Amino acid sequence: MRQNKIITRFSILLGVLFFWGNSFAQISLSINKQTVKQIIPQIEKTSGYNVFYTDKLPNLDTRKDLHVSNVSLETTLKKLFKGTKIAFEIKPNKQVLLFQQSYKPSGSKKQIPSKLLVEAENFERKGGWVVDQQFMDLMGSPYLMAHGMGVPVEDASTTISFPESGTYYVYVRTYNWTSPWYGGKGPGKFTLKIGNKKLPIVLGDEGNQWMWQPAGKISVKAGNSNLTLKDLTGFNGRCDAIYFTTEKEQLPPNETVQLTDFRKKMLNIPAELELYSYDVIVIGGGIAGMCAAAAASRLGCKVALINDRPVLGGNNSSEVRVHLGGNIGVGPNSGLGRMIREFGHSKEGNAKPAANYEDEKKELFIANEKNITLYANYRAISVKTDGNRIESVIIKHIENGKEVELKAPLFSDCTGDGTIGYLAGADYNMGRESRTEYGEELAPIQPDKMTMGSSVQWYSADKGKPTRFPIFSYGLQFNEKNCEKVTMGEWKWETGMNFNQIDDFERIRDYGLMVIYSNWSFLKNKLKDNKKYKNRALDWVAYIAGKRESRRLLGDYILKQDDIDKNVYHEDASFVTTWSIDLHFPDSLNASHFPDAPFKAATKHIHIYPYAVPYRCLYSRNIENLFMAGRNISVTHVALGTVRVMRTTGMMGEVVGMAASLCKKYNTTPRGVYQKHLPELKALMKEGVGKKEGIPDNQKFNEQKLLKKPRIFAIEKNKK
Repeated sequence: MRQNKIITRFSILLGVLFFWGNSFAQISLSINKQTVKQIIPQIEKTSGYNVFYTDKLPNLDTRKDLHVSNVSLETTLKKLFKGTKIAFEIKPNKQVLLFQQSYKPSGSKKQIPSKLLVEAENFERKGGWVVDQQFMDLMGSPYLMAHGMGVPVEDASTTISFPESGTYYVYVRTYNWTSPWYGGKGPGKFTLKIGNKKLPIVLGDEGNQWMWQPAGKISVKAGNSNLTLKDLTGFNGRCDAIYFTTEKEQLPPNETVQLTDFRKKMLNIPAELELYSYDVIVIGGGIAGMCAAAAASRLGCKVALINDRPVLGGNNSSEVRVHLGGNIGVGPNSGLGRMIREFGHSKEGNAKPAANYEDEKKELFIANEKNITLYANYRAISVKTDGNRIESVIIKHIENGKEVELKAPLFSDCTGDGTIGYLAGADYNMGRESRTEYGEELAPIQPDKMTMGSSVQWYSADKGKPTRFPIFSYGLQFNEKNCEKVTMGEWKWETGMNFNQIDDFERIRDYGLMVIYSNWSFLKNKLKDNKKYKNRALDWVAYIAGKRESRRLLGDYILKQDDIDKNVYHEDASFVTTWSIDLHFPDSLNASHFPDAPFKAATKHIHIYPYAVPYRCLYSRNIENLFMAGRNISVTHVALGTVRVMRTTGMMGEVVGMAASLCKKYNTTPRGVYQKHLPELKALMKEGVGKKEGIPDNQKFNEQKLLKKPRIFAIEKNKK
C-alpha cells in the first residue's frame, strides 16, 4: 500500500484550542452516528492538529456515537476507532496519521514524509539581519535580509523541532537580487547551519527570481535543534523560508497563491481569525495616518491604526529619514496642522542621524491616545466587501505571521499606495495624465506611466583611519567621468521613474542599493584621487525606500493644476497646500551617463499661492465608506507635486479624522458629510484638535516661499 500517497486532507482549524497538556490537546466533543470523514474537521477544529489519511484506508464509515469531555486527543481517537481496522499515530509536529492496523508507520520505509517549514522572519534571534516586508504582496512573505553595507552581519538563529529522526533534504527560498543587471553569481551570499553541522552550499547567489534553492541534506535526531543563518558578505542576502523534508526532490510551490496556501497548512494558521470591531480603521502609520487616527480618537471614535513597520512616521521615520515639509496654520482652516507640533521633529534635514527624526515622540503621541489601538508590525493583506462597502480588513504580522480580522463602518487608506482602495475595487489613476485631459500645462502631451521615483538615502562617516570596502561590480560600471564624487546621497538619489512603483518595487529599491554600493566601491578602490574617501565608510544606507508616487485613488473631485493656478474656490475647502508644484524627473547629466537606468533626479519648483483643497478629494467616489489621506488622494500627477509633502498630508489626516467623527455621530458616509454636515466639518477644521498649550512652535523649517497672489496673475502678466 502506498502510504505516502496522501490525497485527502481536512485542515479546517475553525475552533479555539481549549488547553494543552504535556503533549496532546484536550478535547470536548459530542457527535452522533457520523462517518470518520465527517468527524475529522471537528477533531481538527478542537485539537489544532491536522488529520491525514490515504486512499487505501479501510472503511471510514463507523456510524457510532462519541461523547468525550476534556480528554486527550489520544483517548478520543482510541474511542473513535475501537472495533475498526483503523489505526493512528500522533506526531509531534501536530499531525495525526490514519492507516490500516497492519501498517506500522514508525518502522516502515514507506512512511509518510516528515516535513518542517521555518519562516525566516520569525527567527527568535535575528542578529544583524533585518525584517523586510515591503514586497510581501509581490513575492509572498516578509523576509530576513543581511543589510550590512558590505560588512557581514551577526548570525540569525532560532530553535526548531524535527518531528522525526532521519535524513532531511533542505531547501531555502531566496533571491539573487543583482540578477536583473548581472548574469553571474550575486553578492547576497549566506549559508545554513543546523546544530553544529554547516551545510556546504552557498545560498542567495544564483537564479533570477525568488526560488527554492537546494541547500543540501542533513541527518538529525528527532527533537530540538538550533538553525543558523550565516551571512558571508553584508550585501543584502535574503532568506524567506527554510523547508526540511525527508522526501527527496519534493519542493514547496513557488507561485504566490499556492505558496500562501502551503504556508498556512504547514504552519497550522487557523481559517477562522480573531475578530475585533472599531469605529474607524486607519491603514498606514505615516504622518497622514497618525493624524487621521489621533483626530478621530480625540473626537470620540474607537480607532485601529495599522502600521507595517516597528516605528511610526513612514518616510519621516528613522528608517527612511525625510524631514517634514510644507507650511501649517495657513488659510481659512488655520486650526489644521497644530497637531503636528506635538510629535514633529525639531531638526531639519534629510539623511541625518536617526535621533534627528525623534521616533520616540511619534510613539508616545499615539500611545497617549486612549481610543487608539496600534497594530504595529501588521500589514493589511486583504479586504472583505459587501457591494461598494468595505466590511473588514485582514492584517498579518510581519514576523510571527499571525492574521487578524478588523471590522468597522469606516476605513481610511493612508498606505501611500492606495492598497486598501485597490483591494476593494476603488477607482484610481497611476502615471501622468495628458495635457488635454485636465488642461494642465505641466502635463505631457501624451499620457504615460511615468511617476516620480523612490529614494534610497545614505551617508558615510569619517572613521579617522583608512577603511576598506569590497569590490562591488555587478553590471553597473563606474569610471572617473560618470561616478558621483560625494559622501552622502539624499532625495536626489531617486530610482524607478520609468518602472511600476508597485509591481517593480523590489527591483526599484534594489537598484537604489546597487548604485550606492557600486559608486562607493569605485570611490574607495579605483578613483585616482580618492584622498577624500580613504578614511570614510558607509555609516547608514536605507533599506526601506522612500516612495513618492504610485496609485492615486479617485474621489468626487480630482484636484488639478488649474485649481491651484487660479485659486479656484470650493465650498468644501479643507487643508491648505503650500509646497511648490515639485515634479521630479531624471537628472539630464546622470541620464546621459546611464540612459537605460538613471538614478538621480532633478526638479523645478513652481511656487504657488496657498490653496485650500476640496474635502471631496479625501474620500473614494465608488467605495462609499473609504477615506484616504496621504499621497494616494484624488489628485492628478501634476497636483500631486504640491500636496505630497508630510505636513500637508498630516493635515489631510486631521480632516479625515474629523469627518469620520461626523460619520459616526450622524450614521452617514464620507459623501454624506459633504452633502449634509459640511458646516459642522468647517467648524472643526477652523478650530482644530491639536493641543494649544505647552506645545513648542517647532515646525518653521523646510517651508516654502509663497506667492502673494494666485499664479494665474503672473502667467497673464508674462503673456502680455
